[in-house]
Amino acid sequence: MATTAKLQNYFEAFNEMEARGEASEPVWLHQLRSEGWASFSANGFPTVRDEDWRFTSLAPLTRTPFRRATAADDLIPGIEALHLSGAACRLVFVNGRFAPGLSATGNLPAGLQVSSLVQALGDKTGGAEQHLGRYVNLRRDAFAALNTALWEDGAYIRIRRGARIEQPVHLLFLSTTGGAPTMTHPRTLIVAEPASQAVIVEDYVSSGNGAAFSNSVTELVAAGDAIVSHYLVERENYDSFNVSTLRIEQARGANVSSHSILLGGGLVRNNVHPVLNGPGAECLINGLFVGAGRQHLDNYMLVEHASPNGSSRQFYNGILDQQARGVFHGRIVVHKDAQKTDAKQTNRNLLLSDDARIDTKPQLEIRADDVKCTHGATIGRIEDEPLFYLRSRGLDERSARNLLLYAFAAECLDRMMEQPARDFVEELIQKRLREIANAEQQASPSSQEARADASPEEVA
Repeated sequence: MATTAKLQNYFEAFNEMEARGEASEPVWLHQLRSEGWASFSANGFPTVRDEDWRFTSLAPLTRTPFRRATAADDLIPGIEALHLSGAACRLVFVNGRFAPGLSATGNLPAGLQVSSLVQALGDKTGGAEQHLGRYVNLRRDAFAALNTALWEDGAYIRIRRGARIEQPVHLLFLSTTGGAPTMTHPRTLIVAEPASQAVIVEDYVSSGNGAAFSNSVTELVAAGDAIVSHYLVERENYDSFNVSTLRIEQARGANVSSHSILLGGGLVRNNVHPVLNGPGAECLINGLFVGAGRQHLDNYMLVEHASPNGSSRQFYNGILDQQARGVFHGRIVVHKDAQKTDAKQTNRNLLLSDDARIDTKPQLEIRADDVKCTHGATIGRIEDEPLFYLRSRGLDERSARNLLLYAFAAECLDRMMEQPARDFVEELIQKRLREIANAEQQASPSSQEARADASPEEVA
């Protein structure tokens, strides 16, 4: 990093955390924060010269003077409209801090423990200490290191041995934007004990039109034969920056599904990194990203097979309109001891305008000799033949295009087995596709030049 000026606000934020935490935090947590800061300050933000970031410039983020978000009131108008219907419980975080007055954690199902992460670390019998910070790679991941240094609160979820939690746990992270650019660093720890089962929905929303930077890290630990479905929903405003990191650790026979739905944000980076560290572990990485305006949606997947007889599937679909840009960079690494690995990776993309762009890079790194691994990517447009067929059956062009887009998006929905979470996501996707269809309908050929110069809010 050439200039300290780009890191000055982060230096100040860390110094504030140091001053506040030295007296109240345990020694091990203080040391963990220091390790995160040492790594981040030594390396700074990644650039396009880094292979894992070659398609995404962070210049808009690094030149924005973000400050730590201040605490917000528990009175958030209209927050009920953001709730996931049928959830087992709801934890709400406003500007990175737990808001108990907006949360609903009463009458929890047997075997489910939820709390803010700060509360969990104060409970010596909760088990959070033995997992927090153990799985993310602070040297390799600058944003995970920054989160480790600056996180103030987050969620702790523990599913006890043999418990089956049928309804989803809803984690709502709300940024109240407006005024000076603010940053938050939510931290989540999910521990699924042996033979347990649960559904977790992480939901990132912004209130207002100002710039905000959300840098979240989730560590998900799935013990033997656990079954966990994790949903990431990103639906912030076009001025927002969102970097999310999901690090999954899987033991023998654990089955984890990751579903990522990227619908908002101006610059978004979605990192998913499962390590299949036990024989017979299975992982599904399923995602959909929908962009318009000048959105930049970057998806980075790293799947590590470290034990034999593991199975992984990656399916990501992208829909891009106007001047939006998407990135899919998927890596499958099969270590030498991971014989009998079965891995598949597929990325499919629809470009709805001449100015939309997708960069896709599927990769395989195989160090074992008895494996079955495939990968592929496709880029296309809506075909004239099915569009003509639907119009010949009485649909107008906007409805016909919207139906075809929904069919493409539904490939992602079909892989979601949990009904309340799927219904929640499906409604958000349909709303986003209608917005794109309406924008296309309103844009006449004579307005193309004017629209290209418009802000994202004006065209979405």
